[in-house]
Amino acid sequence: MRMRAREFTSAARRGVRRPTVREGNQPLLTRGLLTLLRVPLISILILMMSALLTVAQNPTPSTDTLKKANTRPADPRPAQTDPFDGASVEKMIGQCVTLDTESGLIVIEMLPKAAPETARSFLNLAASGALDTTTFSRVVRDFVIQGGNLSTSEKWSVELAKRMARHLPDEPSAVRHERGIVSMARAEEPNSATTHFFILVGDGPHLDGKFAAFGRVVRGIEVAVAINHAPLEGETPLAPVRIKLATVAPCAKN
Repeated sequence: MRMRAREFTSAARRGVRRPTVREGNQPLLTRGLLTLLRVPLISILILMMSALLTVAQNPTPSTDTLKKANTRPADPRPAQTDPFDGASVEKMIGQCVTLDTESGLIVIEMLPKAAPETARSFLNLAASGALDTTTFSRVVRDFVIQGGNLSTSEKWSVELAKRMARHLPDEPSAVRHERGIVSMARAEEPNSATTHFFILVGDGPHLDGKFAAFGRVVRGIEVAVAINHAPLEGETPLAPVRIKLATVAPCAKN
């Protein structure tokens, strides 16, 4: 039986499915494009989210933050001041320094009216511990014992070196340089006294009006004499006596 061409065409049309532009509720063209774009879109979204997270974790500093970051950090330590810095003469009157030496105690009463800057400096040396472990490094027989050379300290440091570099003004006075007087050593140049001091175990009238007498031994002159009489090589003690500890306290009332 021979089928007509028109019938075949109709049958073919009925039996063969013609593709349409819609499959279910989604157009095939759109689904194809989404399939092609799905991977790049997901990648882009991941990259965008990563970028946002990175920005959140590493915020860009503001101008103020940059300024703070570049600013030199402030030193948290306050400037150190010595106990008697700025102390009045009245406050220093009646103060005694006790030198606890390997040979015994030497107690020195301050004379701040005669030499205020020198007395203040000596009080600070004792109160700050700068004299601790230093020695009497120079002795002139029957005349003086000299201490205050901070480089003889067992705790030698930059801070002690700075103290030794500070010069004091000359403060000669009417105080006579006699046995028991404590005065400041210096070089020939004016205002060259630093930390070196001497205790007289004999009289030194030739020093009057030239050196700054700032203290007087009120107890322990015999200890100073014993240090003076120890074996010497020239003016250098063979076994320099060490100041174990220096302290400041109001003088004991007699």
